[in-house]
Amino acid sequence: MKAKTILPLIGILLILGVIFTYYSVENVSPEGDMTINDMVGRTITVPKVTEKIIATSPPMTTLVYILDPDLIVGLNYEWTPEELTHIPSKYKNITVVGGWYGRQDGDYEEMLKVNPDIIIETGMGDVDKSDVDLRQEQFGKIPVVGVLDTSNLTEIDSSIEFMGKLLKKEDKANKLIEFKKKYYDKVEDVTSSIPDSDKRKVYYAEGPDGLKTDPSGTYHSQLIDICGGINVADIPVQEGVGEVPVTMEQVIKWNPDVIITTDANFYNNTYNNPNWKDVKAIKNKEVYLSPSSPFNWFDRPPGANCIIGIPWTAKVLYPYKFNDVNLKEITKEFYSEFYHYELNDEEVKNILKNSGLKDF
Repeated sequence: MKAKTILPLIGILLILGVIFTYYSVENVSPEGDMTINDMVGRTITVPKVTEKIIATSPPMTTLVYILDPDLIVGLNYEWTPEELTHIPSKYKNITVVGGWYGRQDGDYEEMLKVNPDIIIETGMGDVDKSDVDLRQEQFGKIPVVGVLDTSNLTEIDSSIEFMGKLLKKEDKANKLIEFKKKYYDKVEDVTSSIPDSDKRKVYYAEGPDGLKTDPSGTYHSQLIDICGGINVADIPVQEGVGEVPVTMEQVIKWNPDVIITTDANFYNNTYNNPNWKDVKAIKNKEVYLSPSSPFNWFDRPPGANCIIGIPWTAKVLYPYKFNDVNLKEITKEFYSEFYHYELNDEEVKNILKNSGLKDF
C-alpha cells in the first residue's frame, strides 16, 4: 500500500478512536458497574442500569425528560401551572433540588436526599473538567458525569448522542437528532438565499415590560440567527443570565418588524401600551409569544426544547416562505415522541393560536 493511501487511513482510525473514547466501556465489575469515559475526559464508574438521575442545569434536565422522564428524581426549578399543562400527571410532583446555572441555587443536601444513581453536570458553553471534579468531591461516591454544552443548537448533537448511549436510549436520541436536522437544514436552505436587505428585523422582548433583551450571538436569542432574522439589539453580550436592560427609546430607534417574547404579561398588554404604539411590529400586529408548555420553545432554558422552536420561529419570521411547513402536525409529532403527551386537535390549535400565529 502506498504511503499517500496509508496516511488518510491512519487519520480516519485516529478520529474514530477519539469518538469511541467518549462512549467506551472499559470494564464491567461483578456488581454490574461500568467504567466509562465522559465528555470532559474523566474516567468514572457508573451503574450498568441507571434508574434515578439529577441534572444540575435546566437544559440537561429537559434533555433527560425527552429521553426518559421516568429517570428524573430532581428538578432545577418548580414548574409553573402553565408548564404543567402538558406534563403527564405522574411527573407533576418531582422534588425541586435547584441547580447550578443562572440562579446558582443548587442544594447538595436536597440532591442527596433523593438518592440519585448519577449526577449529570453540564453548562452553557464549555464545561471545565476541574469544575466537574470539584462537583464530584461534593457528591462523594455518587458518580458525576460531565457532558458538553446542551444549550447551543448548532452543536448539541454530540451531547444528545452521548446521553442516548449513557441512558440506553439511543433510538430516542437518534430520532431527536433527525428531527432537529430535518428542520434546521430546511430553514437554513430557505433563509440562506434571502438578501440581508430583505431579512426581517427582530426584537426579543424579555420581562413584563419588554425592556430586557439578548443580542445576536447568545444562546438565548439563537433562534433569531438560525431562522434568518436580524437581531436589532445593538448592545454588548452580557455574561451570566443575560436579559440586558434597554430603554424604550432604543427599541423605537431599532424599530423591529417582528417582536418575539417569552413573557405572557408583556404579550397580553403590549398592544394597549401607548409607549409601544410607534414601533413597526406593534402597528402591524407582529408580536408573538413563544409556547411554553411543558418547556419554552424559544428560550429559558435554551436547549433541546428549542428544537421545536426552529419551525415555529421560521413561520413567525417568513410565513410565506414556509407554506409547506404544517406546524399542527409537527407539534403533535414532537409532543408525542419527545414530551410523552398526546395532543388533541383543540390543544394543538390553542398552542399555536395563542402564540400569535395566524397561519399554521
